[in-house]
Amino acid sequence: MSVAAPIGKPSFDSALHAARQAAGPQHYPAGALYAVATPIGNLADITLRALHVLQIADAIACEDTRHTQRLLRSYGIDGRPLIAVHEHNEAEAAQQVLERLRRGERVAYASDAGTPAVSDPGARLAAACAQAGLRVVPLPGASSVTTAISAAGLAGDGRFVFMGFLPAKAGERTAAAQALAQERRAVVLLEAPHRIAALADALAALGERPVTVGRELTKQFEQIATLPCAGLAHWLAADAQRQRGEFVLVLHPFDAAPPEGEGERVLKLLLPELPLKTAVRLAAELTGAPRNVLYGQALALKAAAD
Repeated sequence: MSVAAPIGKPSFDSALHAARQAAGPQHYPAGALYAVATPIGNLADITLRALHVLQIADAIACEDTRHTQRLLRSYGIDGRPLIAVHEHNEAEAAQQVLERLRRGERVAYASDAGTPAVSDPGARLAAACAQAGLRVVPLPGASSVTTAISAAGLAGDGRFVFMGFLPAKAGERTAAAQALAQERRAVVLLEAPHRIAALADALAALGERPVTVGRELTKQFEQIATLPCAGLAHWLAADAQRQRGEFVLVLHPFDAAPPEGEGERVLKLLLPELPLKTAVRLAAELTGAPRNVLYGQALALKAAAD
């Protein structure tokens, strides 16, 4: 007879059983590093394959051993050796992991939350494995980047740029935010609670450009809102709770379509002074209009002028 889990504390016994049933028959090569994505907030967002690998790994490398120990115990996994591999010791700690891999061990790597090496440690470790001719097996799963993108309701072609954290120094952060005004694609930013107000001030220069703010994504007090960049600072100040937790921000893309006739107007100014191809290239850069469309318009303007 099993003992019921305390109220409010989930039991993952059935998930561990399902992981063994679903993922167990698959092949897990020895001497490989397994990059394991872990939940960004909600414990139930772990994958079955991740649970299985964490159970069969000979050792688990992790960003913070205390955090990962709590995570493993929440799932009912215990007894695995933990190796600290974080931003301050990653190059040195990687050698310890490589030694285990050369002995034929399976080593899982987990950062504190989300997918390793995405604004988290793990990239140097993976690079060291590749350089040593050792295999890296990625286990996809939770990611704050794709979570925010899926809720932002972006228009356009779906392209985005991941910028992560802007510089911490005020001047560099302001310059970086102003540079984003030239980026037509969607942009994903990350920020910590103690700097979110400063980031909002810097983004105010982007005016009416929409930004989706994701706060505490997947957690109990998750909050998602879309508003103009110019209003972000006011939105944060309106409720002290809004400045708490971890943040993912998605700048929406520009409307790539230029005003009707704008490309042709610019061509009329440039063609008398420049070769046709140069005029088309500059008009495309200035207006964002497709170069092939502008080229056709330029040929028509040339023909009409002749």
